Amino acid sequence: MGFFDRKRNLYEQQLHNKRLTIVVMAGFILFLGLLGFGFDMIMLDFFPMGTIIALALGAGTAMWSYNSGAVSVMRSTNAYPADPNNPDHRQLINVVDEMTIASGIPRPKIYIVPDKAPNAFATGKNPEDGYVAVTEGLLETLNREELQAVIAHEIAHIRNYDIRLMTIVAALVGAILLLAMMSRRMMWFGGGRRSGGGGRGGGGPVMIIVLVLWLIGIILAPIIANMMAMMVSRKREYLADATAAELTRNPNGLINALHKISGSFVKPKAIHRDAAHLCISDPFHLKREQRTGFMSDLFSTHPPINKRVEALRNMAYQYEQKQKKGEVGAG
Repeated sequence: MGFFDRKRNLYEQQLHNKRLTIVVMAGFILFLGLLGFGFDMIMLDFFPMGTIIALALGAGTAMWSYNSGAVSVMRSTNAYPADPNNPDHRQLINVVDEMTIASGIPRPKIYIVPDKAPNAFATGKNPEDGYVAVTEGLLETLNREELQAVIAHEIAHIRNYDIRLMTIVAALVGAILLLAMMSRRMMWFGGGRRSGGGGRGGGGPVMIIVLVLWLIGIILAPIIANMMAMMVSRKREYLADATAAELTRNPNGLINALHKISGSFVKPKAIHRDAAHLCISDPFHLKREQRTGFMSDLFSTHPPINKRVEALRNMAYQYEQKQKKGEVGAG
């Protein structure tokens, strides 16, 4: 059994997903570095203006989304604040209080989305400015144990700073796509400042290798950037699942909730495709989100439900074994 296939308890699963996220982010930065270095070397004779412009524009766009994104999402879904006088909302508020105490973060703002499709999402800049939203359909579909697991998953996204991380990813993706577009246009309409793209050192073997890799990179940039962004998104979903299992000490609650949410045939009306990546499960039940393999990974923001359930079952088994050995408390 390989490194990617072996069973892990909830703590090992969290560490595993954090490490993989770091690896993917490092790949992001290296890929951006390759495109930036190639662009500056070939087009601008090593002057790094292209990289600086691409990073500045990518970061600016991402930060605008970061600062205004939470309010925009709430408005786009017609979400309204939870009402403490409504019994269903009161239970939700109690569950959120329980999970925020367990996680050690401030209580997020609690919203209800007027949609019969069961789902939930979290957003916000940081734990001090977090939002948790659940659909009316979710409150009608899940029991308290399952609701607690879903809220724990969303609290985990807030505690793990996933919105901030995905903002950084968006900035890197924007910079990569901008560099690739600038490179292609400059090559098509006149080429670089140095004939042959050799830079100051001429056309040595290293520069030729860099040139070849750079040309491949600018052609495949949209696919590669999207693939890495989706990979980060999927790893953060796995991490949120593992963190939810830690907070509730009940992986089975999330397993049952995921089955109910993914098994619903109700189509969302208030949640739009722009917000689908925030949800605990793809609200549109796209087939590509449930497939495995390279092509599915290019476009899937969520891991397949069966893979998430398998990981949670492994965590539940490992946790039960530790309980039997007296290595952990009953929670």
